[in-house]
Amino acid sequence: MSIAALNRTAKIYIPGHTGLVGSALFRRLKQVGFENLQTASSSSVDLRRQEQVESLFEELKPEYLFICAAKVGGILANANYPADFIYQNLMIQTNLIEQARIHGVKRVIFLGSSCIYPKFAKQPINESSLLSAPLEPTNQAYAIAKIAGLEMIRSYNQQYGTQFLGVMPTNLYGQGDNYDLQNSHVLPALIRKMHEAKFEGKKEITLWGTGEVRREFLFSEDLSSALLFLMELDDESFGQLIKEGSFPLVNVGVGEDITIKELASLIQETVGFEGKIHWDSSYPDGTPQKLLDVSKIRGLGWRAKCSLSEGIAQTYEDYRCRLPRSQ
Repeated sequence: MSIAALNRTAKIYIPGHTGLVGSALFRRLKQVGFENLQTASSSSVDLRRQEQVESLFEELKPEYLFICAAKVGGILANANYPADFIYQNLMIQTNLIEQARIHGVKRVIFLGSSCIYPKFAKQPINESSLLSAPLEPTNQAYAIAKIAGLEMIRSYNQQYGTQFLGVMPTNLYGQGDNYDLQNSHVLPALIRKMHEAKFEGKKEITLWGTGEVRREFLFSEDLSSALLFLMELDDESFGQLIKEGSFPLVNVGVGEDITIKELASLIQETVGFEGKIHWDSSYPDGTPQKLLDVSKIRGLGWRAKCSLSEGIAQTYEDYRCRLPRSQ
């Protein structure tokens, strides 16, 4: 296996460049010398509208595409807005994948998520587990949309000979995360909740669930490293990942998980909240465990570098930089 470094003047389009994944990827590509990164704000192009995406590709003519744009959220958001999650994700990915085919984009990386694997998949979760059992009901709409995207790129590779790859990251966090308590994921939500409790002098906070479920967490900067690594694989290695007859996908994670209680303790220590944590088991936990089998990408030569404690510290600093000086 070898790396076929992309020309640093190649046209690379990153829809979703202001989000958690897209912004980390944009920073990394800039750092390593890419000169022709293409972006379009959501205010100028609505990726759900086919005619707007057609016009954008006519203008940009990208050579490589990282599909980082998506509607994402935590358990509460998925439960409250399932129609939004399935509609918006289907429209965004369908428009981008089809225009990539029409305009001859050389390689596409499509971002999925580990939450689209079956609820009770064998741990650690291998790529072959996709569609092997029922999904987690709390995010089924989102999961089905993403599975449709994976089937779409598999079908395009088979029928058109495209070079489209799905990447399945585990739970992500990092700079530029969403800290909204109504629709964020667990790690940034815990950072905000504990910081506010500390600032307000609270003696106790209540968190959802039992805290006993296990999760794996990947720093967004590590994912950006993996995405570039995969995009620059030599033709033989990339071709093996998208071979006909199976879903063209690869897991990206750290290869170890912790309980949500352990995560809360780490964040509590980082933030400096000295109160007690009450766990309300009347709220759902979601999938009991979600650890990815990362042997495929490790076999290719990539491994995550950032420790969870270091990543949490950087993410907390990012959160604090967004606050008024008084907080």
